[in-house]
Amino acid sequence: MKKKIAISGKGGVGKSTIAAAIALTLAKRGTAVLALDADPDANLAAALGIPDSIDIIPMSKQIELIEERTGAKINEYGNVFKLNPDVSDVTERFAVNWNGVSLLALGAVTGGGSGCACPMNTFIKALVTDLVLYKNETLIMDMEAGVEHLGRATAHGVDSMIVVVEPGQRSIDCAKSITRMCKEIGVSNLLYIGNKISSKKDEDFLSKESGFPIAVNIAYDEAIRAADRPGICVLDTASEAFIEKIDAILSVLANS
Repeated sequence: MKKKIAISGKGGVGKSTIAAAIALTLAKRGTAVLALDADPDANLAAALGIPDSIDIIPMSKQIELIEERTGAKINEYGNVFKLNPDVSDVTERFAVNWNGVSLLALGAVTGGGSGCACPMNTFIKALVTDLVLYKNETLIMDMEAGVEHLGRATAHGVDSMIVVVEPGQRSIDCAKSITRMCKEIGVSNLLYIGNKISSKKDEDFLSKESGFPIAVNIAYDEAIRAADRPGICVLDTASEAFIEKIDAILSVLANS
């Protein structure tokens, strides 16, 4: 399965855990997997089991590279810079390989409106476009609570957007916002995953209050908490039930 899959949801809903589990499972099956941590909170490395001793420098911190490729100083206002910087070698040079998964982290990008943000944003957008449209590996993107890193052109290269939602109103509201944003940029294949489901009551609440067609519900699992430690990947402590749910998600993705 060579697909481009984005995963989004409210912070803390478990999207990094699910993203890591999907990436690791595919890698174990022999698939070349590139994982992109596009969430400024940057939890994907830990979920993959990458220890703190391995230094992962986010692409937003690669100042010299950004300035070289865009032809502009990011701390100077009013620069003229390249709108299509060359990013074709970034994965090979900067991805960290672990447990069969190649990881790139974007890091936090300065918000719009500041002069230094333009070259950085241009570089990051060019990188995401390259990964989605031109790289041959399966791509798993752990997004922040939105679709900010995807433009209209890039969105057409995304095969599926997984929206992770838990049985709580704030999570549901966030998922509805993500759904609206996806429609605005043309991402049409949305897959809703219920997470941290503790009871049939939770399952019924999520289905009724969200109105989403929940493809897979994942039960709340204390064992997953044990994976939230440096150097322990999510699959090392996962229950058989959790692994079966990841297999179910992959089955849906393969047929979508």
